[in-house]
Amino acid sequence: MLCGTAVLLITGITWGIETVLLGIAVSAAFFESSSKMLFLAPFICVFLHDVCSAFCITIYNGAKGELPEVYKAFKTFDGKCVLAAAVIGGPVGMTGYTMAVHYLGPSIGAVASAVYPAIGAVLAWIFLKEKISKFRWLLIILTLLGVYGLNFSVEGTMANIPLGFLGAFMCAFGWGIEAVILAKSMKNGIKDEYALQIRQTTSAVVHGIIVIVFLRSGDTVLHILFSEFNTAAVWIFSAALFATISYSLYYKAIARIGTAKAMALNVTYSAWAFIFTAVFLHDTSNLTLTTVLCTGIVLVCGILAGMEFKKSG
Repeated sequence: MLCGTAVLLITGITWGIETVLLGIAVSAAFFESSSKMLFLAPFICVFLHDVCSAFCITIYNGAKGELPEVYKAFKTFDGKCVLAAAVIGGPVGMTGYTMAVHYLGPSIGAVASAVYPAIGAVLAWIFLKEKISKFRWLLIILTLLGVYGLNFSVEGTMANIPLGFLGAFMCAFGWGIEAVILAKSMKNGIKDEYALQIRQTTSAVVHGIIVIVFLRSGDTVLHILFSEFNTAAVWIFSAALFATISYSLYYKAIARIGTAKAMALNVTYSAWAFIFTAVFLHDTSNLTLTTVLCTGIVLVCGILAGMEFKKSG
Protein backbone atom coordinates (compact mmCIF):
# COMPACT_ATOMS: atom_id res chain seq x y z
CA MET A 1 0.00 0.00 0.00
CA LEU A 2 2.93 2.30 0.71
CA CYS A 3 4.09 2.04 -2.92
CA GLY A 4 0.54 2.67 -4.13
CA THR A 5 0.28 5.73 -1.91
CA ALA A 6 3.59 7.05 -3.27
CA VAL A 7 2.32 6.64 -6.84
CA LEU A 8 -1.01 8.30 -6.02
CA LEU A 9 0.81 11.17 -4.33
CA ILE A 10 1.95 12.17 -7.82
CA THR A 11 -1.56 13.58 -8.30
CA GLY A 12 -0.73 16.28 -5.76
CA ILE A 13 2.71 16.93 -7.25
CA THR A 14 1.44 17.25 -10.83
CA TRP A 15 -1.46 19.47 -9.76
CA GLY A 16 1.03 21.64 -7.89
CA ILE A 17 2.90 22.12 -11.17
CA GLU A 18 -0.42 22.76 -12.93
CA THR A 19 -1.26 25.45 -10.38
CA VAL A 20 1.97 27.33 -11.08
CA LEU A 21 1.54 27.07 -14.86
CA LEU A 22 -2.11 28.13 -14.78
CA GLY A 23 -1.22 31.04 -12.52
CA ILE A 24 1.28 32.21 -15.13
CA ALA A 25 -1.34 31.80 -17.89
CA VAL A 26 -4.10 33.85 -16.25
CA SER A 27 -1.56 36.54 -15.36
CA ALA A 28 -0.33 36.90 -18.95
CA ALA A 29 -0.14 40.47 -20.22
CA PHE A 30 -2.83 39.68 -22.78
CA PHE A 31 -5.42 39.21 -20.00
CA GLU A 32 -4.33 42.38 -18.21
CA SER A 33 -5.11 44.63 -21.20
CA SER A 34 -8.66 45.58 -20.12
CA SER A 35 -11.30 44.99 -17.46
CA LYS A 36 -13.22 42.85 -19.96
CA MET A 37 -10.22 40.58 -20.48
CA LEU A 38 -9.69 40.34 -16.73
CA PHE A 39 -13.24 39.03 -16.44
CA LEU A 40 -12.93 36.64 -19.40
CA ALA A 41 -9.54 35.21 -18.39
CA PRO A 42 -10.78 32.41 -16.07
CA PHE A 43 -13.45 31.23 -18.51
CA ILE A 44 -11.19 31.21 -21.56
CA CYS A 45 -8.29 29.57 -19.72
CA VAL A 46 -10.48 26.78 -18.36
CA PHE A 47 -12.09 26.21 -21.77
CA LEU A 48 -8.75 25.79 -23.56
CA HIS A 49 -7.37 23.86 -20.57
CA ASP A 50 -10.18 21.27 -20.69
CA VAL A 51 -10.19 21.02 -24.50
CA CYS A 52 -6.51 20.10 -24.41
CA SER A 53 -7.00 17.68 -21.50
CA ALA A 54 -9.97 16.01 -23.25
CA PHE A 55 -7.84 15.63 -26.39
CA CYS A 56 -5.03 13.97 -24.39
CA ILE A 57 -7.28 11.42 -22.68
CA THR A 58 -9.09 10.72 -25.99
CA ILE A 59 -5.75 9.93 -27.65
CA TYR A 60 -4.88 7.66 -24.70
CA ASN A 61 -8.14 5.68 -24.84
CA GLY A 62 -8.04 5.65 -28.64
CA ALA A 63 -4.54 4.18 -28.65
CA LYS A 64 -5.85 1.34 -26.51
CA GLY A 65 -8.81 0.84 -28.87
CA GLU A 66 -11.31 1.58 -26.10
CA LEU A 67 -13.26 4.54 -27.52
CA PRO A 68 -16.29 2.30 -28.30
CA GLU A 69 -16.26 1.19 -24.67
CA VAL A 70 -16.20 4.82 -23.53
CA TYR A 71 -19.32 5.48 -25.61
CA LYS A 72 -21.05 2.42 -24.16
CA ALA A 73 -20.18 3.60 -20.65
CA PHE A 74 -21.52 7.07 -21.44
CA LYS A 75 -24.94 5.65 -22.42
CA THR A 76 -25.40 3.93 -19.03
CA PHE A 77 -27.06 5.52 -16.00
CA ASP A 78 -23.71 5.78 -14.24
CA GLY A 79 -22.26 7.41 -17.34
CA LYS A 80 -24.94 10.09 -17.11
CA CYS A 81 -24.03 10.54 -13.43
CA VAL A 82 -20.41 11.13 -14.46
CA LEU A 83 -21.69 13.71 -16.95
CA ALA A 84 -23.53 15.49 -14.13
CA ALA A 85 -20.37 15.34 -12.01
CA ALA A 86 -18.46 16.84 -14.95
CA VAL A 87 -20.77 19.86 -15.06
CA ILE A 88 -20.43 20.35 -11.30
CA GLY A 89 -16.69 19.76 -11.13
CA GLY A 90 -15.75 21.43 -14.43
CA PRO A 91 -17.76 24.58 -15.23
CA VAL A 92 -18.51 25.13 -11.54
CA GLY A 93 -15.46 23.76 -9.68
CA MET A 94 -12.64 24.38 -12.17
CA THR A 95 -13.92 27.80 -13.19
CA GLY A 96 -14.20 28.72 -9.52
CA TYR A 97 -10.66 27.52 -8.92
CA THR A 98 -9.31 29.60 -11.81
CA MET A 99 -11.28 32.64 -10.61
CA ALA A 100 -9.72 32.25 -7.17
CA VAL A 101 -6.18 32.01 -8.58
CA HIS A 102 -6.82 34.94 -10.92
CA TYR A 103 -8.48 37.38 -8.53
CA LEU A 104 -6.77 36.56 -5.23
CA GLY A 105 -3.34 35.43 -6.39
CA PRO A 106 -1.57 32.03 -6.36
CA SER A 107 -1.92 31.51 -2.61
CA ILE A 108 -5.69 31.28 -2.97
CA GLY A 109 -5.21 27.82 -4.43
CA ALA A 110 -4.77 26.81 -0.83
CA VAL A 111 -8.09 28.36 0.16
CA ALA A 112 -9.88 26.78 -2.81
CA SER A 113 -8.59 23.32 -1.93
CA ALA A 114 -8.77 23.66 1.84
CA VAL A 115 -12.52 23.19 2.08
CA TYR A 116 -13.37 20.62 -0.58
CA PRO A 117 -11.72 17.58 1.10
CA ALA A 118 -13.75 18.24 4.25
CA ILE A 119 -16.95 18.68 2.22
CA GLY A 120 -16.20 15.57 0.18
CA ALA A 121 -15.30 13.52 3.26
CA VAL A 122 -18.57 14.43 5.00
CA LEU A 123 -20.61 13.67 1.86
CA ALA A 124 -18.77 10.35 1.39
CA TRP A 125 -19.47 9.47 5.01
CA ILE A 126 -23.18 10.28 4.57
CA PHE A 127 -23.94 8.96 1.07
CA LEU A 128 -21.23 6.36 0.40
CA LYS A 129 -21.02 5.07 3.97
CA GLU A 130 -17.22 5.40 3.92
CA LYS A 131 -15.82 4.71 7.35
CA ILE A 132 -13.44 7.41 8.53
CA SER A 133 -11.60 6.83 11.79
CA LYS A 134 -11.08 9.54 14.39
CA PHE A 135 -7.35 9.47 13.66
CA ARG A 136 -7.97 10.01 9.93
CA TRP A 137 -10.39 12.85 10.68
CA LEU A 138 -7.65 14.42 12.83
CA LEU A 139 -5.15 14.13 9.97
CA ILE A 140 -7.61 15.68 7.50
CA ILE A 141 -8.28 18.59 9.88
CA LEU A 142 -4.53 19.14 10.44
CA THR A 143 -4.00 19.12 6.66
CA LEU A 144 -6.68 21.78 6.21
CA LEU A 145 -5.24 23.89 9.02
CA GLY A 146 -1.82 23.64 7.37
CA VAL A 147 -3.30 24.79 4.06
CA TYR A 148 -4.98 27.77 5.71
CA GLY A 149 -1.72 28.57 7.45
CA LEU A 150 -0.02 28.67 4.07
CA ASN A 151 -2.62 31.06 2.73
CA PHE A 152 -2.57 33.51 5.61
CA SER A 153 1.22 33.53 5.84
CA VAL A 154 1.50 34.89 2.29
CA GLU A 155 1.51 38.55 1.42
CA GLY A 156 0.10 39.53 -1.95
CA THR A 157 -2.13 41.89 -3.85
CA MET A 158 -5.72 40.77 -4.24
CA ALA A 159 -7.35 42.02 -7.43
CA ASN A 160 -10.97 41.36 -6.50
CA ILE A 161 -11.75 39.83 -3.11
CA PRO A 162 -15.52 39.18 -3.58
CA LEU A 163 -15.09 37.43 -6.95
CA GLY A 164 -12.05 35.55 -5.65
CA PHE A 165 -13.85 34.11 -2.65
CA LEU A 166 -16.92 33.36 -4.78
CA GLY A 167 -14.57 31.29 -6.93
CA ALA A 168 -13.15 29.51 -3.87
CA PHE A 169 -16.69 28.68 -2.72
CA MET A 170 -17.63 27.35 -6.18
CA CYS A 171 -14.46 25.26 -6.28
CA ALA A 172 -14.92 23.75 -2.83
CA PHE A 173 -18.49 22.59 -3.38
CA GLY A 174 -18.00 21.68 -7.04
CA TRP A 175 -14.99 19.43 -6.45
CA GLY A 176 -16.38 17.97 -3.22
CA ILE A 177 -19.70 16.95 -4.79
CA GLU A 178 -17.97 15.76 -7.98
CA ALA A 179 -15.73 13.35 -6.07
CA VAL A 180 -18.66 11.70 -4.31
CA ILE A 181 -20.67 11.23 -7.53
CA LEU A 182 -17.61 9.82 -9.32
CA ALA A 183 -16.87 7.40 -6.49
CA LYS A 184 -20.41 6.03 -6.64
CA SER A 185 -20.33 5.67 -10.44
CA MET A 186 -16.92 3.99 -10.52
CA LYS A 187 -17.95 1.66 -7.71
CA ASN A 188 -20.80 0.54 -10.00
CA GLY A 189 -18.41 -0.39 -12.79
CA ILE A 190 -17.38 2.71 -14.78
CA LYS A 191 -13.62 2.50 -15.43
CA ASP A 192 -11.66 5.52 -14.22
CA GLU A 193 -10.19 6.18 -17.70
CA TYR A 194 -13.69 6.24 -19.20
CA ALA A 195 -15.00 8.46 -16.43
CA LEU A 196 -12.15 10.92 -17.01
CA GLN A 197 -12.83 11.16 -20.74
CA ILE A 198 -16.56 11.71 -20.16
CA ARG A 199 -15.72 14.33 -17.53
CA GLN A 200 -13.19 16.31 -19.55
CA THR A 201 -15.13 16.15 -22.82
CA THR A 202 -18.35 17.28 -21.13
CA SER A 203 -16.54 20.07 -19.30
CA ALA A 204 -14.87 21.26 -22.53
CA VAL A 205 -18.19 21.30 -24.42
CA VAL A 206 -20.05 23.17 -21.66
CA HIS A 207 -17.21 25.67 -21.32
CA GLY A 208 -17.21 26.13 -25.09
CA ILE A 209 -20.92 26.98 -25.04
CA ILE A 210 -20.34 29.46 -22.21
CA VAL A 211 -17.34 31.15 -23.84
CA ILE A 212 -18.42 31.15 -27.48
CA VAL A 213 -22.23 31.43 -27.26
CA PHE A 214 -22.98 33.31 -24.07
CA LEU A 215 -19.81 35.38 -23.62
CA ARG A 216 -19.36 35.81 -27.41
CA SER A 217 -15.61 35.40 -27.09
CA GLY A 218 -14.82 33.03 -29.95
CA ASP A 219 -12.69 35.69 -31.66
CA THR A 220 -10.70 36.16 -28.45
CA VAL A 221 -10.02 32.43 -28.24
CA LEU A 222 -8.75 32.41 -31.83
CA HIS A 223 -6.57 35.45 -31.08
CA ILE A 224 -5.00 33.65 -28.13
CA LEU A 225 -4.35 30.53 -30.16
CA PHE A 226 -2.76 32.26 -33.12
CA SER A 227 -1.55 35.69 -32.00
CA GLU A 228 -0.57 34.92 -28.41
CA PHE A 229 0.53 31.34 -28.97
CA ASN A 230 3.98 31.86 -27.50
CA THR A 231 2.61 33.14 -24.20
CA ALA A 232 -0.83 32.40 -22.74
CA ALA A 233 -1.70 29.39 -24.92
CA VAL A 234 1.60 27.62 -24.24
CA TRP A 235 1.15 27.96 -20.48
CA ILE A 236 -2.48 26.81 -20.68
CA PHE A 237 -1.65 23.73 -22.74
CA SER A 238 1.29 22.86 -20.49
CA ALA A 239 -0.97 23.16 -17.45
CA ALA A 240 -3.55 20.93 -19.15
CA LEU A 241 -0.97 18.19 -19.75
CA PHE A 242 -0.03 18.04 -16.07
CA ALA A 243 -3.72 18.31 -15.13
CA THR A 244 -4.52 15.24 -17.24
CA ILE A 245 -1.86 13.22 -15.43
CA SER A 246 -3.12 14.48 -12.08
CA TYR A 247 -6.78 13.81 -12.90
CA SER A 248 -5.98 10.31 -14.13
CA LEU A 249 -4.24 9.34 -10.90
CA TYR A 250 -6.84 11.16 -8.79
CA TYR A 251 -9.66 9.16 -10.41
CA LYS A 252 -7.74 5.93 -9.81
CA ALA A 253 -7.29 6.98 -6.19
CA ILE A 254 -11.02 7.64 -5.74
CA ALA A 255 -11.86 4.22 -7.22
CA ARG A 256 -9.26 2.29 -5.21
CA ILE A 257 -8.83 3.95 -1.81
CA GLY A 258 -12.04 5.95 -1.39
CA THR A 259 -13.10 9.58 -1.67
CA ALA A 260 -11.82 10.97 1.65
CA LYS A 261 -8.34 9.44 1.41
CA ALA A 262 -7.95 10.36 -2.27
CA MET A 263 -8.81 14.00 -1.58
CA ALA A 264 -6.42 14.10 1.37
CA LEU A 265 -3.60 13.06 -0.97
CA ASN A 266 -4.68 15.47 -3.69
CA VAL A 267 -4.90 18.51 -1.38
CA THR A 268 -1.14 18.33 -0.85
CA TYR A 269 -0.83 20.18 -4.17
CA SER A 270 -1.15 23.48 -2.29
CA ALA A 271 2.13 22.75 -0.54
CA TRP A 272 3.82 21.51 -3.71
CA ALA A 273 2.76 24.73 -5.46
CA PHE A 274 4.78 26.76 -2.96
CA ILE A 275 7.81 24.54 -3.53
CA PHE A 276 7.58 24.67 -7.33
CA THR A 277 7.06 28.43 -7.30
CA ALA A 278 10.35 28.80 -5.47
CA VAL A 279 12.23 26.22 -7.58
CA PHE A 280 11.00 27.03 -11.09
CA LEU A 281 10.10 30.70 -10.83
CA HIS A 282 12.90 31.53 -8.40
CA ASP A 283 10.35 33.31 -6.23
CA THR A 284 11.42 32.84 -2.61
CA SER A 285 9.56 35.86 -1.23
CA ASN A 286 6.99 33.61 0.45
CA LEU A 287 9.46 31.11 1.91
CA THR A 288 9.27 31.99 5.60
CA LEU A 289 9.51 29.78 8.68
CA THR A 290 5.71 29.70 8.82
CA THR A 291 5.29 28.59 5.21
CA VAL A 292 7.96 25.90 5.61
CA LEU A 293 6.26 24.53 8.74
CA CYS A 294 2.81 24.63 7.14
CA THR A 295 4.14 22.95 4.01
CA GLY A 296 5.56 20.16 6.14
CA ILE A 297 2.25 19.73 7.99
CA VAL A 298 0.27 19.56 4.73
CA LEU A 299 2.59 17.02 3.12
CA VAL A 300 3.01 14.74 6.15
CA CYS A 301 -0.61 14.79 7.36
CA GLY A 302 -2.02 14.65 3.82
CA ILE A 303 0.09 11.60 2.95
CA LEU A 304 -0.76 9.84 6.23
CA ALA A 305 -4.47 10.60 5.77
CA GLY A 306 -4.37 8.88 2.39
CA MET A 307 -2.54 5.76 3.61
CA GLU A 308 -4.16 2.51 4.67
CA PHE A 309 -3.04 1.32 8.09
CA LYS A 310 -3.39 -2.40 8.61
CA LYS A 311 -3.54 -3.87 12.08
CA SER A 312 -0.71 -6.29 12.76
CA GLY A 313 -1.54 -9.83 13.72
